[in-house]
Amino acid sequence: MGIISRGFGGRRRESPPDLPPGQYLAHDFPVLSAGPTPRIPLDRWHFTIVTETGEKHTWDWQQFTALPAEEITVDIHCVTKWSKLGTTWKGVAIDTLFEEVESAADYVMAHSYGGYTTNVPLEDLLDGRAWIAYEYDGEPLHPEHGGPARLLIPHLYFWKSAKWVDGFRMMHEDEPGFWEDAGYHMYGDPWREQRYHGD
Repeated sequence: MGIISRGFGGRRRESPPDLPPGQYLAHDFPVLSAGPTPRIPLDRWHFTIVTETGEKHTWDWQQFTALPAEEITVDIHCVTKWSKLGTTWKGVAIDTLFEEVESAADYVMAHSYGGYTTNVPLEDLLDGRAWIAYEYDGEPLHPEHGGPARLLIPHLYFWKSAKWVDGFRMMHEDEPGFWEDAGYHMYGDPWREQRYHGD
């Protein structure tokens, strides 16, 4: 007869309207890593951009934290389907770093202490869309969340926001990083559910 009681099919998990499809709201901050957590002393930390011509631009911790910083409140979305809304960070906009860098490359390979890599189009890092963050929720960024500094690209799945970031290598052609080489999507837009190759 086509009449089904509302509770008969079980309870559906409703997603808030501001979550990408397939995501659920996390109230904690899950910790996921591809390997052991590096512990980098601040006096040994550095961030280096290597252009496609081999030119290097390097900042140590003191130089980096002396750059103009911004406080950012953004939503973050993990490929494992959790999302966290209204997270607050402090860091240096990638635009600020590229004020000193000349490059004709269209792509970036982000490198991390510990060997992790992930690829990102340069345009996704500029115009106020990405930062190197070193504080979370008003405190220094803890190592398990990528401290002392991590890449923050909130409009892409969170694996693109490389923990323990130590530099960028500029590239003319797109290349897969660690998870992309293992089958994850080359771009990773959560609103289009670009989790894996072919999505």
